[in-house]
Amino acid sequence: MIKKSFLIFLFLPAVILSIEPSYADITVINAEGVVNPVMSEFISGSIDDAEEEKAELLVIRLDTPGGLDTSMRSIVKKIISSNVPVAVYVAPSGARAASAGVFITLAAHIAAMAPGTNIGAAHPVGVGGKMDETLTEKAVNDAAAYIRSLAEKRNRNAAWAEKAVRESVSVTAEEALKLKVIDIVSADITALLAEINGMEVETSSGKLKVKTEGVAVRYKDMGFRDKVLNIISNPNVAYLLMLIGFYGIFFELTNPGVIFPGVIGATISLILAFYSFQTLPVNYAGLMLIILGIILFILEIKVTSYGLLTVGGLVSLLIGSIMLFDSPLPFLKVSLNVILPAVILTTLFFSLTIFLVIRAYRRKPVTGVEGLIGLEGEARTDIHREGLVFVHGELWKAWSDEPIKAGERVVVEKVDNLKLKVRKATGDLL
Repeated sequence: MIKKSFLIFLFLPAVILSIEPSYADITVINAEGVVNPVMSEFISGSIDDAEEEKAELLVIRLDTPGGLDTSMRSIVKKIISSNVPVAVYVAPSGARAASAGVFITLAAHIAAMAPGTNIGAAHPVGVGGKMDETLTEKAVNDAAAYIRSLAEKRNRNAAWAEKAVRESVSVTAEEALKLKVIDIVSADITALLAEINGMEVETSSGKLKVKTEGVAVRYKDMGFRDKVLNIISNPNVAYLLMLIGFYGIFFELTNPGVIFPGVIGATISLILAFYSFQTLPVNYAGLMLIILGIILFILEIKVTSYGLLTVGGLVSLLIGSIMLFDSPLPFLKVSLNVILPAVILTTLFFSLTIFLVIRAYRRKPVTGVEGLIGLEGEARTDIHREGLVFVHGELWKAWSDEPIKAGERVVVEKVDNLKLKVRKATGDLL
């Protein structure tokens, strides 16, 4: 009996693990901000989790001004291939689904909006370089065909969807419902779930009826890693990280062995900045101008140019900062409110550094042989050709071109092989 109990106890964990858990809940996630690789990874991962947990529904609460085409297409493909119904809910009131957000909303199995929201303005914009007329036409035609196919797949207003691309039209939630661009206008998540209960949708695995009544709702936010990556993907943050990186390298080069500035600058800040750059439309001419500006500031310390190199560095840094991210979209550019203080502080920092270096260079030496020249002392013996003087707290051998009596004040004129040439101190010497 004991043996049988022991065997049951031994294999019980394996039996429990072999039973597949049944979650069947509803997951709600927040997708706010620019559509970028971080948002794409978060939404795609959430869909994978919902499929693994066999959730009834995944709700994406969306608020975006738009973003990168590649990230948007990655999200759309993931939604279309999902086995779990996906509802895109543009909320809360005041939110929008603009540009890339229109594609994501139309791709959803259920498209919903909160009152006071808007959708539209999906005209493609060149990122990473200006497009000529031919390329613009190709991009518009491609986007129009893509969004039309999404609308037709979900039985939504394909004509309006195409106008959103070609004419940048935008409508409110109520207008979108009348035009059959979306399925539902709901005040909140609770009202949305109540309205879609029993709605039939077609997923990649076939037609399903959405069940929301009596199903637990679970809210899921971005993890710490995704939040950090999302923050540093902001062009303003990426720009500041780059400048901090350059400052760190400068301090490490001018003060070898300090370590901390080099670690913060090169190892951390620059690596994070370069990660951000891969998600942003970087103009490498602007980046090179910024690097040139920093080099000119550093050269001013080594070369006396009477401020010309500093002026050149200022102009190069300012123009490079404005050019750094090549996009007409404001959320993919560095704000002037960030650029101007950064450029001014950088200029003041290097100007102060240059001032301190020049002042130290011109300062009279206070140590070594050079520090003795000009010091006043006292003759301890009579001096003509040779004698002794007391200077700087020490006795020195000395000589003079004029007779000097013991006890008279003397001034050091020259140092030669640890022997001082002195003269009588005049009355006006301080």
